[in-house]
Amino acid sequence: MGLSDRRASLRGMGRSQSLPRGGGDPRFGPDADDTGCSILHVDMDAFFASVEVRRRPELRGRPVVVGGVGPRGVVSSASYEAREFGVRSAMPTARARALCPGAVYLPPDFTAYSAASRAVMQIFRDVTPLVEPLSLDEAFLDVAGARRLFGRPAAIAALIRRRVADEQRLTCSVGVGPTKFVAKLGSTRAKPDGLLVVPADRVLDFLHPLPVSALWGVGERSAEALRRLGLRTVRDLAEAPTGLLRRAVGEASATHLHELARGRDPRGVSPEQVEKSIGAEVTFDTDVTDPVEIRRALLALAEKAGARLRAAGQVGRTVSLKVRFADFRTISRSRTLGVPTDTAREMFDTAWALWLALAPGEAVRLVGVRMEGLAAAEETPQQLTLGAPERGWREAEAAADAAAARFGRSVIGPASLLGRRDPRQVEKPTRP
Repeated sequence: MGLSDRRASLRGMGRSQSLPRGGGDPRFGPDADDTGCSILHVDMDAFFASVEVRRRPELRGRPVVVGGVGPRGVVSSASYEAREFGVRSAMPTARARALCPGAVYLPPDFTAYSAASRAVMQIFRDVTPLVEPLSLDEAFLDVAGARRLFGRPAAIAALIRRRVADEQRLTCSVGVGPTKFVAKLGSTRAKPDGLLVVPADRVLDFLHPLPVSALWGVGERSAEALRRLGLRTVRDLAEAPTGLLRRAVGEASATHLHELARGRDPRGVSPEQVEKSIGAEVTFDTDVTDPVEIRRALLALAEKAGARLRAAGQVGRTVSLKVRFADFRTISRSRTLGVPTDTAREMFDTAWALWLALAPGEAVRLVGVRMEGLAAAEETPQQLTLGAPERGWREAEAAADAAAARFGRSVIGPASLLGRRDPRQVEKPTRP
């Protein structure tokens, strides 16, 4: 379907469709006045878990948890059925299992999530070129210039939700507001599967009853510091003297929070958000000292990072190795390549060389591989090497990507990751 056809299908969708109201307050429902509310924040509902349910329909209605499945794993996403048991993102998987032992626990498949994300983001870009992705599952949209084609902002939000549901069999929640901050709060209040409009002339009515923790930049420690001063709601914070705020959170944060509490957020939607790095890391179930296991982990991480690089159409020049020891000390080492690359093999070779140079000889809790200094692959010329074969690692990994897209990432990969342990292929680290 071409761009004009996709836009025509959007225009043709029923404008009078009924959608769930978010937040429970009719002043901020989907039919509220959206004059001056050109910013949308679209947030996919339990995205990773929803993608898993989409490809495993038998899981629908069951609690599903995506994340690390080992004893040190962390929850990445939980379906709303799992959330009813208290399971939340960033919670240790062991805690989630205690709360919801009957849930289905799945390891993450970022290849599938990235593909779903690209399809959803394309729907957004069919409406407006002003799309600012924040992550795989959420984005800001400025729809001021899309009104002639698609109608008012709330109608555009409804049409986006309908198309995501029809084409991707996923649900999303949308906040519509005059600023990015307000729109994001709106999508949070609309969850799950809802639409909420915050009228421009009711922003303070919407903000002021909320707890201070709703503001960007207020974490648990900041919220506790503010509560000790008697500042519990956004209204309290908006009416507090800035000097009082400075004592609690510092100069810069005091000004920032004071502005947000009064509904002020001058930032526009920035569609040219360039990812600065792409990588992957793993926390071992038990601390590791065996270099064979470290090597296998680094190879698997390089494979993941390389696949994400190629999916994003980017190459990088600097490979970074991250190591966290059993005592939680964390160090990183990096090396800049002569030529930008997106191949997992080059990333792994460099990461392994960094490990050998490091040769810590200590128990390791976590390792990570990351590519930095990114640039668009199509804009980066490839340097030819005299005597190099016509086909190399880049072509092999591109073929693996094609197979993975059709059959799943688990069907293809390095032979050394199949479970056979061959000490001969491991260079034992020695101290320099």
